[in-house]
Amino acid sequence: MDKNQTEVREFVLAGFSHRPYIEKGLFVLFLFFYVSTWVGNVLIMVTVASDKHLNSSPMYFLLGNLSFLDLCYSTVTTPKLLADFLDNEKLIPYDQCIMQLFFLHFVGAAEMFLLTVMAYDRYVAICRPLHYTTIMSRGLCCALVAASWMGGFVHSTVQTILTIRLPFCGPKQVDNFFCDVPPVIKLACADTFVIELLMVSNSGLISTSSFVVLVSSYTTILVKIRSKEGRRKALSTCGSHLMVVTLFFGPCIFIYARPFSTFSVDKLVSVLYNVITPMLNPLIYTLRNKEVKSAMQKLWDRSGLTWKI
Repeated sequence: MDKNQTEVREFVLAGFSHRPYIEKGLFVLFLFFYVSTWVGNVLIMVTVASDKHLNSSPMYFLLGNLSFLDLCYSTVTTPKLLADFLDNEKLIPYDQCIMQLFFLHFVGAAEMFLLTVMAYDRYVAICRPLHYTTIMSRGLCCALVAASWMGGFVHSTVQTILTIRLPFCGPKQVDNFFCDVPPVIKLACADTFVIELLMVSNSGLISTSSFVVLVSSYTTILVKIRSKEGRRKALSTCGSHLMVVTLFFGPCIFIYARPFSTFSVDKLVSVLYNVITPMLNPLIYTLRNKEVKSAMQKLWDRSGLTWKI
């Protein structure tokens, strides 16, 4: 960077609107989303941890970890978004911006890998039911979860290093409500073509390849099952996973698996996978799963209250 250029020490987040009455309404709406995300995901984690049957099942062990990741993922961006609805300036220091970017990709990539692990779990459960408990041992499940976190850490470290090596000297408005790689590197005072290609190939490859693996896994399950009744049960079992995969991977592929050009719908798509999907995941899994609903009912009954799901 030229010595005569001033290094940027903070960025301005564009947000959604600069009209106070609109922002106050959005604050209430997104606060509802965030509280719902916490309530739903914490309820799943507590239910899985307190029920012996669910806690011993590989599928629900992975589901509990997914809920924890959803909480972390939503918390990376939503609290800052809520604060900015009440702040006209919407400033974020450079260091905090980079930290937000790092944890966004860290947790996001870890969730992608975990969803792939969950697809493998369903494949083993349906296609090799007699060996399921042997193959999907608690030790293997813990190792796969740890590998998901490690994969997310490596991916995020690469993205962050490529970003902080760029010089920033103005402009400083990030065209989104949080710091992410595509809008941040657009502000660099340097040619970012090669960096963009590296980042697109990194994030785009992870999201697209994971999605292909997931779809291939579920397709293989359906092909291997010959009976209509068996396919119906398989679809019922995997239906919730397919919904979660579609809601999470669809927006991620749209954002990261293309050159860093800006579309008018980018902010809305970002809201979908940053705010809405972590809130919907608990509903998707509980509404379609009798075991989870039954365990929640027992947990509620033990609390001394009466409630019917």
